[in-house]
Amino acid sequence: MKTIYLAGGCFWGTQKFFDQFAGVISTTVGYANGKTENPTYEEVCRCGTDHAETVKIDFDETVIDVTRLLDYYFLTIDPLSVNKQGGDVGRQYRTGIYYTDDTLLPAVGEAVAKEEAKVGAKLAVEVKPLENFWPAEEYHQKYLDKNPGGYCHIPKRLLTLADGEAKYQ
Repeated sequence: MKTIYLAGGCFWGTQKFFDQFAGVISTTVGYANGKTENPTYEEVCRCGTDHAETVKIDFDETVIDVTRLLDYYFLTIDPLSVNKQGGDVGRQYRTGIYYTDDTLLPAVGEAVAKEEAKVGAKLAVEVKPLENFWPAEEYHQKYLDKNPGGYCHIPKRLLTLADGEAKYQ
């Protein structure tokens, strides 16, 4: 099993998106790379904690590798947008790829380079070691499963990508 942490705007949609893929063992929404310990959602939104809404993804690399996960990740974000994804604006909505396993770095670097070539510009996506990660409150976990009509910046057609993923490759 491997783990990667992806910040892609509001964590509700990012979690729902990655939960659909075979090989994703578990996902947890939380707050990463901030200045305070164990922040609340309200603190992250209003108190300048500098955390990013992030999804911890545990995956079986024999079923889905980090390259494939990052290809999917780039489908869900605007990689040039700074501190904004969809209707969400603020530092907590920045994009980022955070890691604790240096063996993932070559694939991460290749994925970023591939996306930069595609968009013709340097990405606004942070690529950094994970400094800290605090799970979000329980009501945020699997939020869109509990609230199917809830807000999501990711287009609904991508939330069922695993059902017809060939058309997106």
